[in-house]
Amino acid sequence: MLALLEAAKEEISSTCPLFGLCGGCTYQTLSYEAQLKLKEGQIKKLMDEVIKTPYTFLPIRKSPNSAHYRNKMEYSFGDEYKGGPLALGLHKRGSFYDIVTADACSIVHDDYNQIVRCVLELARQSGASYFHKITHIGYFRHLVVRRAQKTGEILVHLVTTSQSPASEKTFLETLTKALCTLPLTGHLVGILHSKNDQFADSVASEEMNILYGKDYFYEEILGLRFKITPFSFFQTNSLGAEVLYSAAREFIGDTKEQIVFDLYSGTGTIAQIAASVAKKVIGVEIISEAVEAAKENAKENGLTNCEFIAGDVLKMLDTISERPDLIILDPPREGIAAKALDKIVAYGVSKMIYISCKPTSLARDLVVLQENGYKVEKVCPVDMFPGTVHVETVV
Repeated sequence: MLALLEAAKEEISSTCPLFGLCGGCTYQTLSYEAQLKLKEGQIKKLMDEVIKTPYTFLPIRKSPNSAHYRNKMEYSFGDEYKGGPLALGLHKRGSFYDIVTADACSIVHDDYNQIVRCVLELARQSGASYFHKITHIGYFRHLVVRRAQKTGEILVHLVTTSQSPASEKTFLETLTKALCTLPLTGHLVGILHSKNDQFADSVASEEMNILYGKDYFYEEILGLRFKITPFSFFQTNSLGAEVLYSAAREFIGDTKEQIVFDLYSGTGTIAQIAASVAKKVIGVEIISEAVEAAKENAKENGLTNCEFIAGDVLKMLDTISERPDLIILDPPREGIAAKALDKIVAYGVSKMIYISCKPTSLARDLVVLQENGYKVEKVCPVDMFPGTVHVETVV
């Protein structure tokens, strides 16, 4: 956009000081009700284009909180402009390199903002540079903060390269002490330091050390307790997840004496919600750390009819002797790989529940499922990400 000539009649002013600078939350200049209407219309239009038989489209379900709702943030180190001072935050809109310091973000609890300001101040004082994407030289890479909405437990995870400055030990000790003395509303349960020398600009760990406390925290969803580790997938809106999983549970219905497959199961949230009304639930997840957490979570919640398997869904389905009566799908954004979907269809179950975080990949997979004899009965959008373009859909 070159210039704004006239605002839309629905447009409001964003309350976030970072709006327009960072690359997220592009819907913040719409009221929350207008956001819901827009997302619901987008999903309905897309579903009508690919669903070939009559189906029930349910009204979008909103997030309990439209602000301060996220339980996880991944921040990047960089500079706001080439050669500028060290920054810690989110990518500037339209830029792969520039970083906007996110110490006043409106979609997280203020505890996050305090932690960002503390880490950035000490990082600047250390004199170490950030990891440059082109030269692959530098120390600071990412900061991941996770804060449970129900328990208030906080896990802080600093990611650097192994290009350690001479003062690294002193810096980490000072950082740990400073974080532990912040006047946070939540409860800091762990501080971690990982080293990652991979070129890809993603959070990873080749070596991890616990600087303080433990390397996990607990969150509660629908009366169940879940242990969450640094790389475990867990819905980033805990209260919104309760809405999402409640919708899924309604769609699942009666599964008494049935075997349920929960594919792409993460930390086993959906599996354990379904376990209370099923004969057995088998979860398959590619991240082994998440599978171990899922096993512990099931034990913690007193569930004995859950089994969790680590590995790629495509390969692991060949190793399971049981045959499912119901399949629950909750794949990553890219949807289900074609060969894996073929295997899933081959089971011939009478019912599936598909939970999607990307409507276009859902639409693609629904075409294949319908071509193989399945019929879409119900669709329900669930807004898990207020202020942003993203929306979940349960089918």
